[in-house]
Amino acid sequence: ISKEERLNPIKQDVKNGKLRYVKNIFPHHGYIWNYGALPQTYEDPNYITPDTGCKGDSDPIDVCEIGHKIHARGAVVPVKVLGVLCLIDQAVLFPVSLRVKAVSPVKEKIKKKYVPDIEAHFPGLLRATYEWFKYYKVADGKSENRFAFNGEAKNREYTLHVIEETHNQWKSLINEAESSIVRKNTTVTASSDLIDRTEGERIIESAAAPGPAAEIDQEHNKWYYVIPQN
Repeated sequence: ISKEERLNPIKQDVKNGKLRYVKNIFPHHGYIWNYGALPQTYEDPNYITPDTGCKGDSDPIDVCEIGHKIHARGAVVPVKVLGVLCLIDQAVLFPVSLRVKAVSPVKEKIKKKYVPDIEAHFPGLLRATYEWFKYYKVADGKSENRFAFNGEAKNREYTLHVIEETHNQWKSLINEAESSIVRKNTTVTASSDLIDRTEGERIIESAAAPGPAAEIDQEHNKWYYVIPQN
């Protein structure tokens, strides 16, 4: 989600002029869930969360959707909140919310216990998710990531509290007089940067036309093997 462009389009990250891809940490290849973000949430970098002592990362809450269907990029998917892992990177907190599509065969297996239901019906998924986030930066020469709460997936109630808290931070962001984040939009009536549909269409029409897809270097299919540091 581009925070620097009007209407915040979804685009692939670029580093040193090249498209960025997540490294494949064995035995995982790419992302192991549908990976996205929760709209209308914001992790305020000026706010320190009392129970972790960490500040926000200036992004929405990350979401891992664990259903069977692989969704298209940019898909808007209603989901059911299950739990959250709290990832820490250099004293910055990244809540990663675990969810399942609101209407799916997977959702029928998860009734009331939520996090325990994940372990019961999808054994190994929570551990794999923890390991994925712990090691995914190691292939870039960085240290293992740390977690709040010893890597425990917190329950649905805690997750809903985090969502409410970050939604309130999003509302504050939207109402600020000035921000480094471009907030022009056509739907949030309380926003100081609300624009009408006509202007929104002009912004879209003025954007560069999509070019041919870049060839994917086979280097991005390489496996990386990690020796745990502890």
